[in-house]
Amino acid sequence: MSHFTTIKVQIKNSEVLADVLTELGHKFEKNTQVRGYQGDRVNAEYVIRRQNGYDIGFRKKEDGDDNYEIISDFSMARMNQLQFVNEIQQKYAHKMLLTMAEDRGYTIEVEEVMEDGAVRVVVGRWI
Repeated sequence: MSHFTTIKVQIKNSEVLADVLTELGHKFEKNTQVRGYQGDRVNAEYVIRRQNGYDIGFRKKEDGDDNYEIISDFSMARMNQLQFVNEIQQKYAHKMLLTMAEDRGYTIEVEEVMEDGAVRVVVGRWI
């Protein structure tokens, strides 16, 4: 019986995902299997290996919408699922904003972390 949990997230850009994982200090392997309970395994595009043998994977959703999903046996991985997912999503959203702004010719004018942890970014462009 599989104990994998699948979490749908709004992540589409694999290059930005790889950058986010690296910046957050997660070493990962590409195109391999996520290890789970009693030797269960599933394929994923990005896999964070955990020393306890319960990995965290990012794989493309099978419904064809190009989003990734996170798959892991979080209870056995012994980590805070909500904190991990929030950290990934926040960093991904921030990096995507910066990437899209730069691609459209904008420059970052101001970037600051607010007291509540929110990130405020002001972009500008000469026309």
